[in-house]
Amino acid sequence: MAESALDQKQTDAPKTAMPIRKSDNIIAVASGKGGVGKTWFSITLSHALAQAGQRVLLFDGDLGLANVDVQLGVMPRRDLSDVIRGKLGIDKVIQHYEEGGFDLVAGRSGQASLSALPSQRLVLLRDQLSEISERYDAVILDLGAGVDRTVRFLSASSGQTILVTGDEPTALTDAYSFIKMGARAGVNNKISVVINQAENAGDAEKSYNILLKTCENFLRVKPPMLGFVRRDTNVKKSIRRQTPILNHAPDSDAAMDVSKIARAVIRDLADSKKSEASA
Repeated sequence: MAESALDQKQTDAPKTAMPIRKSDNIIAVASGKGGVGKTWFSITLSHALAQAGQRVLLFDGDLGLANVDVQLGVMPRRDLSDVIRGKLGIDKVIQHYEEGGFDLVAGRSGQASLSALPSQRLVLLRDQLSEISERYDAVILDLGAGVDRTVRFLSASSGQTILVTGDEPTALTDAYSFIKMGARAGVNNKISVVINQAENAGDAEKSYNILLKTCENFLRVKPPMLGFVRRDTNVKKSIRRQTPILNHAPDSDAAMDVSKIARAVIRDLADSKKSEASA
């Protein structure tokens, strides 16, 4: 990947003027583009964390293209659009997903994107989410694809961001764009990388190294690799059945890979608590 090619995939963005307030246990899951399995990963990570004994909230932050509820086969009576319109607080739209053992705030596909929200309303949403996060060990924030203002703001407000990408050149290019936009916005957030749909560990490492080398050369940053998820036919099967893969095929490659990532996330959360306590 060359810098000149990467620049063609993005536009300059001004630094965010909105105040940044971080919550260490909010984990944003982002992607430079759609179609890399970001939402599936968010769901499976939430499930794996819950199985490990964590209190987890999955927040569908992709209002315009929300599909967490579709993948899980649930029909929420209330969703994030009620919060956006100011009808309800976030605490009133939380529902428990029994099959996964975690709580859920659903979005609503086809509604106005969060990117259209006025800054003041977006800050209010962030503050509500931060308040709710105190009830949980981890809040998984499934962001919209891309690098728009809202995605950057919510990512910056999180304790860490997991950037999900595939091994295709276009996916890696857009992942780099996400990292670069964050740097231009002055966001000093912790970003780690997950390579999804990798053929094997070696291919995942190669894809990550391509991204890493570009970041080192042009941005002077080194986002760590949090893990990888192998290509697995059970993923599509579980999505079609609207059943989490950890229920459908708990011993599958993809399920075990995400469970391994979840253990790393739990260690990171514990380290954050220790740092906060000693500060």
